[in-house]
Amino acid sequence: MKTIQILFLCMLTAGIHAQSKISFSPLSHASFAIQAPELVIYVDPVGDATDYARFPTPDIILITHAHGDHFNASIIKSVTTHKTKLVANRDVVEKLGYGHALKNGEIYFCDKIKIEAIAAYNTTAGRENFHPAGVGNGYVLNIGKERVYISGDTEDIPEMRKLKNIDHAFVCMNLPYTMSVERAASAVSDFKPRNLYPYHYRNQDGTFSDVQRKLKTLLSKHPKIKIHYAQWYR
Repeated sequence: MKTIQILFLCMLTAGIHAQSKISFSPLSHASFAIQAPELVIYVDPVGDATDYARFPTPDIILITHAHGDHFNASIIKSVTTHKTKLVANRDVVEKLGYGHALKNGEIYFCDKIKIEAIAAYNTTAGRENFHPAGVGNGYVLNIGKERVYISGDTEDIPEMRKLKNIDHAFVCMNLPYTMSVERAASAVSDFKPRNLYPYHYRNQDGTFSDVQRKLKTLLSKHPKIKIHYAQWYR
């Protein structure tokens, strides 16, 4: 599978300007690789093991929850080496029998980065069982001076809206399992990431959420939020 890589340079201000580089490589739906200097992270790796052959072996594998489009034990085994650390919610760690389990609100320092577990759950009546509160995680990764938010499967919950100083946000928007483009745009308007990456936007009926025209229109009042589009589906 050909991987489309999003590569960018960010200038961060902290008294002085410092240049930092991170790359994100989408694989499919919710799976992607993060590469930073001396660090490789696989997020929710599923699919075919050959898809990951083009990347260095991971220092960290990060799993949001145990649903099949986010968690595949055989893929994890195939890409794991002796140096790989697995960080996940408690359900996944129990299924695998190893790894570091994080609950919502917990923090873990791993390979010189800080990982914050953020709540991820449904709130709409009739959808609560898709992703019950307290089970799955989203994450904020503090890599150098940059903060990367990965929503996992969630609706536009208060914990998302209260996020601060997010440089890169990966936000889901598919129905009925997570949220609509409208609700995602509303939440993004609240926490205002510097860069937004729509992902996980294939709906139950096989259609795709309108992450280009509609999302761009809804966020047009926030020109400082840069939307990045990548080929998540083939």
